[in-house]
Amino acid sequence: MQMRDVLELAKEQLAEATGLKVEGITGVFKDDKGWHINVDLLALSRIPHSTDVLGDYEVLLTEDGRMLSFQLRGTRLRSEAIAEKVAS
Repeated sequence: MQMRDVLELAKEQLAEATGLKVEGITGVFKDDKGWHINVDLLALSRIPHSTDVLGDYEVLLTEDGRMLSFQLRGTRLRSEAIAEKVAS
């Protein structure tokens, strides 16, 4: 399965499971557990849009694209930069 196909399946399945709108993919990697995909979902729409609240979810999919789990990793305002993890 191509990465783009896995990303589309992750977006579709997570949106269906949560009822929230997908805003974008922020990361992806594959290991022996499957595909790990970070997805931003619109948790709360506000005016102005720069103050929308986005939820950062991690989704785990099998090799063939079935969703095994998802977890909310945190929230942020749309206008905030995504925090980088720095190796120590």
